[in-house]
Amino acid sequence: LLPGCSSIGGFSMVEALKKLLTLSSERAFAKLTAPGGFWDNEVARFDLPELFSGSGGVLRTLLTSSTFKTQLRRQLNVVAEKGAERAAPVVLEAVRNVSIPDAVGIVRGGPTAATSYLRSQMGPALINAMVPGLSDALRVSSDPVLGQAIRALSGVEIGGVAQAVASRADNSIWNQIGVEESAIRANPESTRDPLLIGVFKVL
Repeated sequence: LLPGCSSIGGFSMVEALKKLLTLSSERAFAKLTAPGGFWDNEVARFDLPELFSGSGGVLRTLLTSSTFKTQLRRQLNVVAEKGAERAAPVVLEAVRNVSIPDAVGIVRGGPTAATSYLRSQMGPALINAMVPGLSDALRVSSDPVLGQAIRALSGVEIGGVAQAVASRADNSIWNQIGVEESAIRANPESTRDPLLIGVFKVL
């Protein structure tokens, strides 16, 4: 259905992909930065980083309580919302500047092809962007369960905890962007955007 060039029916596939990624990212971050954005979202909710689950001593004892473990998971997912706030402008800036040499291949690709491509181009950029905000959020958190768990991490500083949470949040963010991309590809008319409709309706 698509010619081996960068346009179809007068529509630029490169611009369509950038618009697709922009809209997918905006929708994803609108959900993830809202209260409960990670914890209340089956796509984004993440489990305890290995930093916690692999620990011994006092923390291992604390985690034998299902209530404590669930509360800790919830609080880390809440903290991740602050990381997403830092990540959002980084993703949108990357979309504006990304080079897309194989627009045809990505348009023809699977439901998350554009998201996968952008992630491969950005590497650890989101993790690096999130760590400072997560560190701040962990420091100011007044949640007693979170504070108790962090204190029980022998020899681990706040920055290490932030790094572990950022790695989990990174996967969640890309998963959510991919979900939004899939939804737009499946129903481009819902965007009311002529460019997206013109390129993806024919697939």
